[in-house]
Amino acid sequence: MDPVANPYAPGAGSQPPELAGRSEIVSRTETTLARVKAGRHAKSFMLVGLRGVGKTVLLNRIAQIAEDDGYTATVIEAPEGKSLPELLIPCLRKILFQLDTKEKVTVAVKRGMMVLKSFAKAVKVTVGEVEIGLDIDAEKGTGDSGDLDTDLADLFEVIGAAAKARNTAVAIIIDELQYIKETEFSALIMAVHRISQKQLPLIVIGAGLPQLVGLAGKAKSYAERLFDYPEVDALNEKDAASALKEPAKREGVDWQPQALKLAVQLTRGYPYFLQEWGYHSWNAAKDGSGKITTRDVRAASDAARSNLDDSFFRVRFDRVSPREKDYMFAMAALGPGAHRSGDIATELGVPVESVAPVRSSLIKKGMVYSPAHGDTAFTVPMFNEYLIRIGR
Repeated sequence: MDPVANPYAPGAGSQPPELAGRSEIVSRTETTLARVKAGRHAKSFMLVGLRGVGKTVLLNRIAQIAEDDGYTATVIEAPEGKSLPELLIPCLRKILFQLDTKEKVTVAVKRGMMVLKSFAKAVKVTVGEVEIGLDIDAEKGTGDSGDLDTDLADLFEVIGAAAKARNTAVAIIIDELQYIKETEFSALIMAVHRISQKQLPLIVIGAGLPQLVGLAGKAKSYAERLFDYPEVDALNEKDAASALKEPAKREGVDWQPQALKLAVQLTRGYPYFLQEWGYHSWNAAKDGSGKITTRDVRAASDAARSNLDDSFFRVRFDRVSPREKDYMFAMAALGPGAHRSGDIATELGVPVESVAPVRSSLIKKGMVYSPAHGDTAFTVPMFNEYLIRIGR
């Protein structure tokens, strides 16, 4: 096959050529955004799932749907070690300037800028030129108390009011939400609660690892009533096959049925892995038949695994400490799936209470999560197999 025409797109957050199996989430997004823009009640939502299931891809698609519907939308990634105000202020500044350019500035938009400046001063965040570079006086008494719960809610309210005055809506889309501190998560939930009560045209849509649901509930008890948490999982056999077959078909290439079945089996339907196997299977097909065969899939497997090992897996493995690596190797030795903390400690030959801090640290780093009380599982699919491949 011509490598230039290879339709597959392995990579973090890369838009796949076929967004298979996600029609329900896309349809739900369209309905939610339309209701918010019309001033009707709609729940914000947070996508939850393991690494490699396509949460970031979906967030980018959601942003595009919002913009096509006339929203002013922004996508933010929450890295470790950065505060929520630091993430939000530049994006909210941009949103207000976009609202300002629609026509002559309104009182509501101007007030949003004044409160944003007050908020930045109160949380002591300097971004770029400023205190955010707004050539406008800060508004006293709104968004400047120093209490993040109150101030962020005030800020969201005035931005929602500014959007309403422009007869438009705002979508704030945040990836990797599990890295936000609990106190900041609480403030975000309270801000969403405020705009929901006032039915302002502003929505927050997020994504994160499975621990996100527990973090939200811990931050605010009513979070489960305020947000929905659609689960993004591996694709079923039919959708996984479609994700491989349809892009090739558009290029005049077909997959043999057994080759499709083998590729789905090897990837277990995880979208990121499907793109890797699709990409390398395409490049391995050299007989000129216009078909991808089981031979091609088998020939591609070493290259696909090697590429995953060097990027997808290793980039996560390299950020943990030696003690954390020992903990993960013990998990891998116990086999796939979730494992009890006591069994992991036994595998390590140490008392169970001594591994609790290591487990907690790995959860904070997004490497493992607790699917049930006392259980621990990897957030990265097939990570146990990677650890067995590389050895201690």
